[in-house]
Amino acid sequence: MSRMLKLLAYMIWGCVGLSFAQKPSELSLTGVVDIHAHCDPDSISRSIDAVDLARLARERGMRGLVLKNHYDPTAALAYVVRKEVPGIEIFGGIVLNRTVGGVNPAAVEHLVAVKGGWGRIVWMPTYDAENQVRYSKENRPFVRVSAKGELLPVVKQVLTVIAQHHLVLATGHSSASEDLMLIRAARSAGIQNIVVTHPMSPPIRMSIDEMKQAAGLGAYLEFTYSGLLGPTGALKISDYTRAIRSVGTEHCILSSDLGQAGNPLHPDGWLTFFQELRGQGFSQQQIDQMSKANPAKLLNLP
Repeated sequence: MSRMLKLLAYMIWGCVGLSFAQKPSELSLTGVVDIHAHCDPDSISRSIDAVDLARLARERGMRGLVLKNHYDPTAALAYVVRKEVPGIEIFGGIVLNRTVGGVNPAAVEHLVAVKGGWGRIVWMPTYDAENQVRYSKENRPFVRVSAKGELLPVVKQVLTVIAQHHLVLATGHSSASEDLMLIRAARSAGIQNIVVTHPMSPPIRMSIDEMKQAAGLGAYLEFTYSGLLGPTGALKISDYTRAIRSVGTEHCILSSDLGQAGNPLHPDGWLTFFQELRGQGFSQQQIDQMSKANPAKLLNLP
């Protein structure tokens, strides 16, 4: 199928979805910034590639995307997508997994140096994180961020690089206690923009008290739509509601974390996410704060 036909199919599917939704005014994606969007090219099966995703998001009124890949930096991809799809903000980042040398200051410096300067988020290790590997009971190498209750020196070096270049720190799949250590050290290093990566999802499982501590230290808490999907049913919208109301919408960011084969495409996931949040009693103003204003502030968008 040609790229144009695929994009047309995505748009038709989105319009069909709207017919089963609530009021159109409640479903507007205008201004939404998705800080956690997976897409092809990837070594993991994805539902849509970066160019088609950007076109679809632009057509649906979204303001911006951060392209995430667990194993490859995406600043160069963001540069190319911006040329192909003007009219939408596209950013990239780097996840400090084993494929980039783990917690590697040189890899972060390279992200910054890529033409365009669109590398914006540095995630601590995700699938290769010690916390993730131990949680999954896997027997393989992992990337460590702490030992004996202290952050490793190389982690502090990376935090210094993030601060120098005004990047965003995301905590990845580190443990809840490591997240709090990272946030404290990041603030001490001068990092202004911090987000705790899906704190309620395994293997992180932050308590509400820990989330309050993170917010009190100046970090945003990320709530992903994909965290509500899957056969395990580990998290429900009511869990998100309790946490968001406890922490406060001013400290929360919504994202899709979509792109997985078999899951809804990003804009359609956003619409369903909004509907579920409205069903929990969140106002449109609160949803806008978490999906538009807060992520824009995190990325230093005007």
